[in-house]
Amino acid sequence: MPFTISATDPLSSARRGRLVLPHGTVETPIFMPVGTQGTVKTLHPSELETLGAQIILGNTYHLWLRPGHETIRELGGLHGFSTWKKPMLTDSGGFQVWSLAKLRKITEEGVRFQNHLDGSKMLLTPELSMEIQASLASDIAMLFDECPPYPCDEAYAAKSLALTTRWAKRCKDWVVANEPRSGNGRQHHFGIVQGSIYADLREQSARELVALDFDGYAIGGVSVGEPEHEMFRAIDNAVPFLPENKPRYAMGLGTPPQILEMIARGVDMFDCVMPTRIARHGMAFTLDGPINIKNLIHAKDPRPLCESAHPHVAEFSRAYLRHLFRAGEILGLRLLSFHNLHFYLSLVAGARDAITAGTFSDYKNNFLQRYTRSQSL
Repeated sequence: MPFTISATDPLSSARRGRLVLPHGTVETPIFMPVGTQGTVKTLHPSELETLGAQIILGNTYHLWLRPGHETIRELGGLHGFSTWKKPMLTDSGGFQVWSLAKLRKITEEGVRFQNHLDGSKMLLTPELSMEIQASLASDIAMLFDECPPYPCDEAYAAKSLALTTRWAKRCKDWVVANEPRSGNGRQHHFGIVQGSIYADLREQSARELVALDFDGYAIGGVSVGEPEHEMFRAIDNAVPFLPENKPRYAMGLGTPPQILEMIARGVDMFDCVMPTRIARHGMAFTLDGPINIKNLIHAKDPRPLCESAHPHVAEFSRAYLRHLFRAGEILGLRLLSFHNLHFYLSLVAGARDAITAGTFSDYKNNFLQRYTRSQSL
């Protein structure tokens, strides 16, 4: 089995697992840094290894537009092209069906886009999405889906879900016919559970995808503007219908507290642009909650960002980091991006150890109590 569970938490649904992929083994729960354009913004691949990153993401839509999947295929796939040697997951382009809503039209055939770079018209189909991802040779390829907007009525969500299921079958047919590979093994494929905020649709989607028998399952259509409690409900309404022996992936999540809540619900894999995106605006995660390093209060502060900072960042004072941002120095963006990813990767590493020790609930509660304390003062 490519995915095995080694430990479970007695007081929640949290579990520790191991996912064997063509380019290496991934220990779960895991956070996956996002490298939309084939790079995690501001960071060198060797720095990602230093951080303990086990798997990163690339984006099918953006890499299709530039430099093009044929170019990447000719230059050794996304691993060879980017020099990242460990596992990679690629999104299908389905998220852009949602995020570029003003530039696209959804049909049974696929999605007709107006290229956001030059305005040219393009068509992305389930088959082409899988072909592009085969050219990228990622370890995990996501199925093409429609991510419904929030809010949407149940009729729209049901129609969207039916289309996602039909597209999933087309993706499956393409994979069976072409047997795409990654490195020295076969490419893995994950279905994406949709259904918006509607419990019966989430269950229906999960059951239909499980019947198609994919290597893993993601919960999509979350973190698209809905309240946090609806996000948690979407997970709760999907996870019970997904197989125990396959990985579960919550797409596009989230804050540190959200990730721990999702782990407690039995989710294994996470990604989010938040750590690097907010880093570029001067925000840093700490055990006592996020701070804005650009604030005047840090102007003469000799302390490091936080007591758990990686040595690569801990040698710099808050005052110096603030200076870098005020001076427009790129080092500031790099250091905070490094720090925030270290914070996330340390968070899930601690969760793995706590699950093994049978103390995850204490780990989660202690973290949340401290992290949210300053925000409630």
